[in-house]
Amino acid sequence: MLNGIWLSFFLAAFAAALWQWLGNNDPEVFSRLVTALFDMAELSVEIVLVLAGTMTLWLGFLAIAEKAGLVDVLARLLDPLFRRLMPEVPSGHPAMGHITMNFAANVLGLDNAATPIGIKAMHSLQELNPSKNTASNAQILFLVLNTSSLTLLPVTIFMYRAQQGAAEPTAVFLPILLATSASSLVGLLTVSLVQRLKLWHPVVLAYLVAGAAALGLLLATLAGMSAQALEATSTLVGNLTLFGIVVGFLAIAALRRVNVYDAFIEGAREGLQVALSLLPYLVAMLVAVGVLRASGVLEAGLEGFRWLAEALGWDTRFVDALPTAFIKPLSGSGARAMMIETMDTFGVDSFPALMAATMQGSTETTFYVLAVYFGAVGIRRIRHGLACALLADLAGIVTAIGVCYWFFG
Repeated sequence: MLNGIWLSFFLAAFAAALWQWLGNNDPEVFSRLVTALFDMAELSVEIVLVLAGTMTLWLGFLAIAEKAGLVDVLARLLDPLFRRLMPEVPSGHPAMGHITMNFAANVLGLDNAATPIGIKAMHSLQELNPSKNTASNAQILFLVLNTSSLTLLPVTIFMYRAQQGAAEPTAVFLPILLATSASSLVGLLTVSLVQRLKLWHPVVLAYLVAGAAALGLLLATLAGMSAQALEATSTLVGNLTLFGIVVGFLAIAALRRVNVYDAFIEGAREGLQVALSLLPYLVAMLVAVGVLRASGVLEAGLEGFRWLAEALGWDTRFVDALPTAFIKPLSGSGARAMMIETMDTFGVDSFPALMAATMQGSTETTFYVLAVYFGAVGIRRIRHGLACALLADLAGIVTAIGVCYWFFG
């Protein structure tokens, strides 16, 4: 699928450039296309250099949390919930630990670090799967919750905003939290409806009510604030939470006599490798998006949506952020490229760039996750997995649009 999408970007750009040249007498369009190729390749390298430091930093802290037993604590906290949502997985099975570690990486916004852990979890669940070619209920629930990507600390998005020169890189913290909470809730509800899970079980209700109460308290606290106050609050809470978690990891690990420095170095070794592995994908997608915009294709498509929004009487400022939403279910690197390109075009603190960053953090890359996770264990029949995941994606994108108008409108 990605092969066709990537190729179509270049073919569409070339066709549009021919039209600009022959139809509009604009021979300079090919110069703009070539310039876009080299500019986007250079930008990719700059981004990866910054990303290498970020990934190294957070994989190191995640290793400290794991050696301190914090992941095991989280697993025990979530075990009563997952025993009800995944009744076919025995209590204490290794799959629970892998699932918990995957969620921990997603919560910290380490989407690339979460992938290998997620594949381990899928292998563990496959051991319990009676039909090896067909996705089990537990595998589908895990995949949908993974694609909805509940993210507490979207550190990679903070990094991209910082790299682009944002005044407050964490300003999108609360909007992303609200959007990703909506996508995760819709994902859980749709899977539960199809699989007839007993969400009214007292234990499950206790978790859901606690989560809803926390989210409701957050919304009640934010209600009535001005856009300036909301942005300032999001920045403060984001920074405080980010550094508070770091200090918490270190303090608990030190109390448990973990050599925090050695643990950090051990985990951080993977950071550079993970970041460098992203470079080819980032270059590929950024140059494709760059030529698409330079040729005028992207702008022409957005004008169609802008016309429709105007006809319906809507505020059209969200249209410039839509490329990220369209590509997100298909390609993580493509959506990342769209987000960065939007920042580069409109300014990192512009309304479209803030909305694109929120959309980027609201969901995961559904088709990529589905292909990698199910492909890793040989699943061919995915049943209701895709439909539930796409509904969760839609909920996240729609919520992202709404909260951005609330926070930054």
